[in-house]
Formats: sequence, structure tokens, C-alpha cells
Amino acid sequence: MDKRNLNPVHQDPGYEPECNNSSNRTFDSILEARLARRGVLKGGLAAAVAGVFGGAALTGCGGSSSSGGTGGSTTAPDLVGFKAVPVSEADSIVVPEGYSARVIGAWGDPILSNEGVFPEFSLDNSGADQAAQIGSHHDGMHYFPIEGSSEDGLLVLNHEYIEPRFMHQAAQGQNFGSGSFPMIDESTRDTDQVLREMNAHGISVYRVQRDASGVWAPVPGDSFNRRITALTAMEISGPVRGSDFVKTQFSPAGTETRGTLNNCAHGVTPWNTYMMSEENWAGYFLNTDEQPDSQSRYGVNSSGSSRYAWELAQSGEEQYTRFNATPSGASATDDFRNEPHCFGWMVEFDPFDSTSKPVKRTALGRFAHEGVVFAPAIEGQPVVCYSGDDARFEYIYKFVSAQPYHAATAGGHLLDSGTLYVAKFNEDGSGEWIPLVLGLGELLSNLVYDHQAAFLSD
Repeated sequence: MDKRNLNPVHQDPGYEPECNNSSNRTFDSILEARLARRGVLKGGLAAAVAGVFGGAALTGCGGSSSSGGTGGSTTAPDLVGFKAVPVSEADSIVVPEGYSARVIGAWGDPILSNEGVFPEFSLDNSGADQAAQIGSHHDGMHYFPIEGSSEDGLLVLNHEYIEPRFMHQAAQGQNFGSGSFPMIDESTRDTDQVLREMNAHGISVYRVQRDASGVWAPVPGDSFNRRITALTAMEISGPVRGSDFVKTQFSPAGTETRGTLNNCAHGVTPWNTYMMSEENWAGYFLNTDEQPDSQSRYGVNSSGSSRYAWELAQSGEEQYTRFNATPSGASATDDFRNEPHCFGWMVEFDPFDSTSKPVKRTALGRFAHEGVVFAPAIEGQPVVCYSGDDARFEYIYKFVSAQPYHAATAGGHLLDSGTLYVAKFNEDGSGEWIPLVLGLGELLSNLVYDHQAAFLSD
């Protein structure tokens, strides 16, 4: 089966249950009340929405408002400069006239060697093969030019999740349905299949170059190329580092963990490093015991298996069983009850250093990160960045560094201390940033906040 001709029709595996049980009003309800107050029929939807954010009316490209966004008619938005693409059910990429599209990195394309061989994609690929190949289900991506070149650089891709029914020969013909994956029996999964799935997660970094005809192509085996997967060793940095919150059998000191999961959008720091988000990570874990708020709040499974049942790998090795966070030892350092706490962060690494160890920047908060956007860095001022929780009915956050930005010395250490804020919206169009610091803010009566762990729970 050709991986490029697959047409997946299934429930979105990124779907997460609603886990916010607080009495806080949703943004939708605030917006609806705001629209009612302003009068949608009088001012137009765009003007009313703009009022919520305190800005001018929103118009389409080339459009304008005849009344400053407070009423009257608006001109129809202009087209954006190309002929519209017709609706199509064809399993192909369709672009407007005058445009072209080429694949420069498909799932399974080799970028590293496995024992001297660059493994081409096959449903018979091993877990080790996948570790040398581009991962699955691309999401956030960024091009880093090499020495400023527009024809030679590094492409960094996030791989948000995987589809087991497309990955394994044993899964061919399996019915579609949420949570389907091949099993040996009711309680066991093939170890190498699990390994392949874990290695299809994470990040791919590979060099791309454009030739004289304008065609881009990867450079397999380049020294910059690397894979970061669900197994890659990572540092834990910031306020959580060394806390009881993240101590596990793997890292009794609470300073390290393995892997990154469900990487959705991304961010690029002012010092030109890459940040990958950990979005809907909770479903990868199982805890059948009485769960702490730090797990139940985000939807860690309490029965059955985890999303892909990696904990059921036949070998029983702890790199797989760690996804079962049910306490089994005398203390947290005897099992993996804290493993879910090692996920839900923004993770930073330097794409130009293929040996660099990714770092989980815990001061930016733990939730279902969609990505991170940095405000323009100003010399001598704090670093400011924004991130949204992409789970349903959740929040928007801002981080302000404790230390000022200086271009000559800037680095990831600036993200290890500072203040995390959550946005509060009001019906009158105003809003405020609530500092998530013990002893400050009006939410303290409803908010459980561990300042050492930067963990949020309503």
C-alpha cells in the first residue's frame, strides 16, 4: 500500500474529553453575551467581535468599514489574488492556477541510516527503521536557513500522532474505529509495533536544498539530521526540576525524562531555537488507581488502556510499561506514577546541534499546549510569550521572564523563571491577565496552584 494514497476517514485521534469542571464561564458564553449587548444586526458580526477585543472592525483582505466598525455597511472583501480552488474529493493536493506543490518530506522517507542502510518506507518497516525515517502526521514546522541561505537550510517538523492501522502489515483490513490498533491477544501488543509507533512520534530535523531547477529535496545522512521521539532523553528545567512532582524510577532525582508526545504547533525563540508543544498528551497514559488532580484534571485514562496501549508491549520493558501510571511500588521512585507529569510542557532544542539534549521548560506551564508565540524581543526588557491550551473550554496564557533579554547572552535560561498569567475576558470587551502566583490574584479561592510545579488545576 502506498502511504501517499491513503485517505483516512476516522475519528480524530487528537479529540480529547472535556476535563474542565470549573464554574468559570466559557469564552463562547462571554462572546455571545457581548454580541447581544452590541447588537449584531446593527453593527455586523465583524464589528461586534472586534468590540470584544477592543479593536476596529475586522474586514476581509482589501475590505474597509464605512463607519469605523461601529455600524453601517462594510464593503465586500476582495479575493486574495488567486483563482479559488474547487471543492474536490480526489485524494490529491490541489493548488490554484500558477502554483505548484511538491513533497519534500513524507512519512517514512529516510533521513538517517539504520546500520548503514537508509530504510525506504514499507509496511514491514521495523521500529529501528522508523527511528531513521521522517515521522508521521506532520504539524508545526519551521525552516531554519543555513548561513542565511534561501536555498539551503534545516526543515523541522512536529509529528502530532500516528495511525496504527496504516503503519503495520498486521493492521491491514482492520475496521476503522477510535482506538484501533493490532493486538496479539487481549492484553498484549507486539513490542516492535509499539516501538515503531513511538519512533513515529516527536520531531524530525533534516537538511533540505533547492537545485538549479527550483526543486527542493532532503539530504539523507546529513550531519544536521536527527530524530527526536517518544524515547529521546530530555532534561527537565525550570521550577519543576528536582521536585517530587516528576520523580520516577527512571529519574529518582526528578531532573530527566524520556520523550515528547502529541506535538502540535511550535514556536521559535528570539535566540533561534525551536520549541515543540506537547498538546493532547494525557490519553497516552493509564492510571486505574485514585488519580491525583494533576492527572484527572487533564484526562488521563482511568480504565481500559492508554490511547495506543503501549504499556502492553510484550517485552514488558519499562520504556513501555511507564505509560501505565498506576502506582505499583512503595514510592514514586519505584514506579511511574509521576510519568504523566513529565508531559504537557513546551520543549526547546537547538536544531543546529544534533547532539543537543531537548529541555522541557516548565515555567511556561503544564497544559495541552497548542504552540507558543514570542513577542518581539526588546533589548533590556523581559521576554514575553503566549500559549493556548487546545483542550476544550480551556485558557490562554502569557509568560513574562524574570530576567531581561540581552541579545549577546540570550538563551533558554530566560524561560526558566518568570511569571505565568492566565487571560480573563469580560463581557464589556475588557480583559486582564491574572498572575498565577501564590498570594496574588482573585482566582486563588478557586485555583489550586503549586508554584514549584507550575501545575494548574481548577
